[in-house]
Amino acid sequence: MHEYKSFDPENISTGSMHQYLLAAVAPRPIAFASTVDSEGNINLSPFSFFNAFSANPPILVFSPARRGRDNTTKHTYDNVKEVPEVVINIVNYAIVEQMSLSSTEYEKGVNEFIKSGLTEIGSDLVKPPRVAESPVAFECKVDRVIELGSEGGAGNLVICKIVKVHIQAGYLDSNSGLDTTKLDLVGRMGGSWYTRASGESLFEIPKPLTTRGIGIDQLPDGIRQSTVLTGNNLGRLGNLEVLPELESIPNSIQNTIDEIKSLNTDPLKFIDHAHRIAKKHLDSGDTQTAIEMLIYTESQL
Repeated sequence: MHEYKSFDPENISTGSMHQYLLAAVAPRPIAFASTVDSEGNINLSPFSFFNAFSANPPILVFSPARRGRDNTTKHTYDNVKEVPEVVINIVNYAIVEQMSLSSTEYEKGVNEFIKSGLTEIGSDLVKPPRVAESPVAFECKVDRVIELGSEGGAGNLVICKIVKVHIQAGYLDSNSGLDTTKLDLVGRMGGSWYTRASGESLFEIPKPLTTRGIGIDQLPDGIRQSTVLTGNNLGRLGNLEVLPELESIPNSIQNTIDEIKSLNTDPLKFIDHAHRIAKKHLDSGDTQTAIEMLIYTESQL
């Protein structure tokens, strides 16, 4: 039985609630927002309360919240109220330290491009410049700002309509789409932690959009109740459109299972051994071999 710590948000401090949110709702993408005030002063600051919410119209939303310690507002919030335009630059690993430096609370009028050593490049349709080093930059017009509260910690949703997109050519694949493996994006975690979306941390899951998986409930009981297979393993199997027929299972797989059975006369040990081999195939992405092994194992009980 799981044990939980439960509480009402109104019964803990804003700071504690904030820290729980930052740690639990993660990883979060980072809106590296460049803005200008009415006098033309440039500001560059990152916000991880951020995401995309529509493709038609193309809408991004980020939230420069009120400071919890003194209820003051961020320069970015003040700027978009004065000049309702923003460039949202995407952050990858190559600029993550400079991005972090720019989050320092410098005085109003200080240009974080200069402090962080990042390069300003002029935008085409909006006043704020974009970050030349960023792999993707979205020039945006601010559609509206929704203030979620008046106390410290309250968010301010800046709803932005994308009016122009800039992508460094080196991050495109052969089909002119963005290449996730090249982007090397970073995400915000709790505290001082970040995560890097590259290398072995990247993995693919077939998306059940054009097909209809059978569901975990349609797997044989012995597979569904396995003590070896994880929930993720069962989820992958449940995404199959159909289970293989026994007569279609290759002889090579049948021979492998027969050999495992000959080495394990105890049925429980046989199942455990066979399921562990199938799990290795699942973890390596070979779902078809895994399900064939599992179905044939069931037939041998």
